[in-house]
Amino acid sequence: MAQKHEKGSTGGTPVLTEPERVRNVVLVGHSGAGKTTLVEALLAATGTIGRAGSVVDGTTVGDHDPAAVRQQRSVSLSCAPLLHNGIKVNLLDTPGYADFVGELRAGLRAADAALFVVSAAGGMDAATVALWEECAAVDMPRAVAVARLDQPRADVDETVALCQRLFGDNVMPLYLPMLGDDGVSTEGLLGLITRRVFDYSAGLPADVRDPDPEHQRAIDESRDELIEGIIAESEDETLMDRYLDGEEISTEVLIDDLEKAVARGHFYPVVPVCAATGVGLDVLLEVLTAAFPSPLEHELPAVTGVDGSPRPPLTCDPAGPLVAEVVKTTIDRHVGRVSLVRVFSGTLHPDQTMHVSGHGMAERGHPDHDADERVGHIFTPLGATLREVPLCVAGDICAITKSGSAETGDTISARDEPLLIAPWEMPEPLLPVAVVAHSRADEDALARNLARLVAGDPTLRLERNPETHQLVLWCMGEAHADVVLDRLRAGGVELDTEPVKVSLRETLTVPARGHGRHVKQSGGHGQYAVCDIEVEPLPPGSGFEFVDRVVGGAVPHNYIPSVEKGVRAQLDRGLVAGHPVVDLRVTLVDGKAHSVDSSDAAFQTAGALALRDAADRGQPALLEPIDEVTIRVPDGSVGPVMGDLSSRRGRVLGTEPDPDTEGRTLVRAEVPATELLRYAVELRSMTAGTGTFRRHFVRHDPMPAHLADQIRKEHTP
Repeated sequence: MAQKHEKGSTGGTPVLTEPERVRNVVLVGHSGAGKTTLVEALLAATGTIGRAGSVVDGTTVGDHDPAAVRQQRSVSLSCAPLLHNGIKVNLLDTPGYADFVGELRAGLRAADAALFVVSAAGGMDAATVALWEECAAVDMPRAVAVARLDQPRADVDETVALCQRLFGDNVMPLYLPMLGDDGVSTEGLLGLITRRVFDYSAGLPADVRDPDPEHQRAIDESRDELIEGIIAESEDETLMDRYLDGEEISTEVLIDDLEKAVARGHFYPVVPVCAATGVGLDVLLEVLTAAFPSPLEHELPAVTGVDGSPRPPLTCDPAGPLVAEVVKTTIDRHVGRVSLVRVFSGTLHPDQTMHVSGHGMAERGHPDHDADERVGHIFTPLGATLREVPLCVAGDICAITKSGSAETGDTISARDEPLLIAPWEMPEPLLPVAVVAHSRADEDALARNLARLVAGDPTLRLERNPETHQLVLWCMGEAHADVVLDRLRAGGVELDTEPVKVSLRETLTVPARGHGRHVKQSGGHGQYAVCDIEVEPLPPGSGFEFVDRVVGGAVPHNYIPSVEKGVRAQLDRGLVAGHPVVDLRVTLVDGKAHSVDSSDAAFQTAGALALRDAADRGQPALLEPIDEVTIRVPDGSVGPVMGDLSSRRGRVLGTEPDPDTEGRTLVRAEVPATELLRYAVELRSMTAGTGTFRRHFVRHDPMPAHLADQIRKEHTP
């Protein structure tokens, strides 16, 4: 779907000049928890979009990407701003599926707080728990929205208990669900701090009233634990003693202490919400605007000069030096390059000259670059709609278009003071997919579309294997690969996929002699060259050696380099299966020449023939690459993972507790690269999406005979 412009209009989106009136909130949670639906409901509740939402042809504000419509799930980061009580909230909706973790990382980078969305009917996955721990490590403020209250099996109490068990201390509900007459549906909330009833039976806004005796008893039973939790985090050290002495702590004091504790990342309120009925939307908005911190309270990333020289820490000051970051780049067929930008310092103006820097991701197809560009127009994004605004201040998020070089992760700074933001951590793509243009006419279009995709997706790595001549896309998983291929085809490219080939090596395992004779006579000058060689294997990693031991001028001195050239060419072509030959010493010991018919080309051919002759007696072997893998899994998955490694011909080197995360284990092993082609998918299946791994090449080892024979047969015409 094409981007739409609304020039000169901000609609329901404000133009703010004070960072303290901005909240940047990333929504996280497992796929199907209800994040995107909740965003739509919050936008409708604040009048940002119509009450019916923006669902058209299966798209929403968050899921307008055609790939998201086809997969029926979020596949990319989206930004949806709203206004509530004079506060602008930038809602950053992230995909819940593990393949799109790069979009999640971008959302976390742009946000100052996280809202964990948990389904009241769907439980929680281990990846969400791991993400909570990750946010805790950097003290990111968090809150929990228990969503999908309208589902048949929804159980708010059980879900809250699950959150408390998995997320740890200070995860406490601010409201209890108030069931309807059927005893199942949630028609309202009971406020534990205010002791008030919020009745949504007539929709939004809620009817707020005093509780009846039954509801009062429910409030009293749960209120004390919440109050004690808030007071324990209070900056007023006398408050707990006063409370224990029986003093009634005022609602205003409790709310003020609650908001401060949430903003510091020390207290995590839980709010039940239902996008379909409106239950809890208004109180959730209060948490987002009143309790979550402004950009002024959030630590900013470190910056350096583009040459790596140190620079002072950033402050969120609209009058400071311009420093912003491209958190997402998309390529629209009609608009061109659209960059979602978080401004950390300074103010971004239209027609301003900016410096765009990108460093440190050359291995993923993003070479280092520095360029000066003109900003053009500035927009606030709302799904597929871009609404033009006159500026974007420190702490806010905007979109710019038609940048010629800006890619995801790039730094935008002032031309006269170019800076570079330390990049955020990106996972390594580990699932290879080989693609080939359907026809020669599609090759140029494939190259153009691949360049656009790589510019916007730092979790995608493009590699052209010089040995197998395959074009390989390294993706995060099958769903990520499906989206990448969908986007390529949507760009008008006809392409096919093919099995990924692993680069092997060949060698000889025993010494052997070879004789090469190239003699042809067809009138005029003929071709004459004879050489004899001895071949012996070298230790792994030694490479190739050529030794001249010819005596008596049997091979003229000027033709000896020709023999070596022919041998090297044959080494590159392979001896038994078309793979390069390594770890070999070739010694030229004898030969013959003709005063007229010998030539450089003839001795090159003779050298190659001699090596092939030696290969018939040198017991050739195929070598496969061995990778060392470090696998990070929950403790309960160690056994299955180690058993699976054995089935992959892996050799476990050892296990140790993960020093960074309690309850996880690091497994180190050496595994043939041919056994790791789909390991990213299979490890995720074994560990319920929580296992990760890293790999690096260590050496080549002989391939088992039965596998080597199969490859030789496939290579033989």
